[in-house]
Amino acid sequence: MTVFADITHEEFVAAVHALALQLADDAWKPDFIIGIGRGGLAPSVYLSHATGLPMLSVDYSSQVKDFADEPLVKLARRTQHGEHLLFLDDINDSGRTITHLRGALRAADAVPDRIRFATLIDNASSAERVDYRARTIDRTFNKDWFVFPWEAVAPAQSLIEDAAAVPERIA
Repeated sequence: MTVFADITHEEFVAAVHALALQLADDAWKPDFIIGIGRGGLAPSVYLSHATGLPMLSVDYSSQVKDFADEPLVKLARRTQHGEHLLFLDDINDSGRTITHLRGALRAADAVPDRIRFATLIDNASSAERVDYRARTIDRTFNKDWFVFPWEAVAPAQSLIEDAAAVPERIA
């Protein structure tokens, strides 16, 4: 049975502050925060306010090419001109999203050391690694389905279907 773990607004804000502190303490500085749609959009807005950094976005979740891959080509060009980009998502679970983004950016000749990734929650057993995280879990042991504040308004059936879409995460 799926365990739904609600992330409160206070926990979410604390996670954003944790990421902001990590960024402040690092010599590497992003020029832009890139919100990864859909789960990374709300965190990116908050992190943009917390850091004063401008925010852009890409939409990977919809799988609409004009809003996912084409903007990544433009972002890759920005790295070629010296800009540093921080991609932010809510969770690095399987690593599939980050794998896709890294591959698309590499194919567009992005400069690798000018790109970093951050998540609110990072799965230690994911296929991908992130540079900044507010919390680490291990899906080998923790099978909870995390419900972020922006997802709390979704119909219960929608959350159940989202969780069931990738059964190895929760089984």
